[in-house]
Amino acid sequence: MTLLTLFWAFFQVGLFAFGGGLAALPLIRQQVVVIHPWLDMAAFTDLVTIAEMTPGPIALNASTFVGTQVAGLPGAVVATLGCITPSLIIVLILARVYRAWRDKAAFQGVLSGLRPAAVALIASAGMSILILALFGPGARIALEAMDWVALGCFALALLVLRKWKPSPILVMVGAGVLGAAVKLLLFG
Repeated sequence: MTLLTLFWAFFQVGLFAFGGGLAALPLIRQQVVVIHPWLDMAAFTDLVTIAEMTPGPIALNASTFVGTQVAGLPGAVVATLGCITPSLIIVLILARVYRAWRDKAAFQGVLSGLRPAAVALIASAGMSILILALFGPGARIALEAMDWVALGCFALALLVLRKWKPSPILVMVGAGVLGAAVKLLLFG
């Protein structure tokens, strides 16, 4: 039953995750933290970090990771298949539809309507992770609860990414090293 539940949970993620991997994060969080409490919010944040750092799509990496956590290798395979099956079916159908309707105004309208929804999903996921990183799990959003080291690392990473556009992996490693060094210096 667990394997079927894993397949169905990630089938839904794959089915409704329009806009790429980052847009899938709220859906993945809903499935693995809220509906099926396989992970807590702190573990989910770690999952996002690992899925972002490893090669491949975030949703696919996340499904494999969660499947492994829940049911080992069979869970990883089933969750991964659940995640990719809707995309496979949808892409096959859309390829035929696109070929027939690509010049129609209504079809272009549908595509332009999906773009803002994808941006909103990505922003929602980003805000959830930012709040967790700055205030911790279960903490209320208040100035006295803020993790100032995390805020500094976030601001510096954002500045570096926007100004010099280095590899995101190097920025993540640098932020991790900087955060660890500052915490060690401040808190021993």
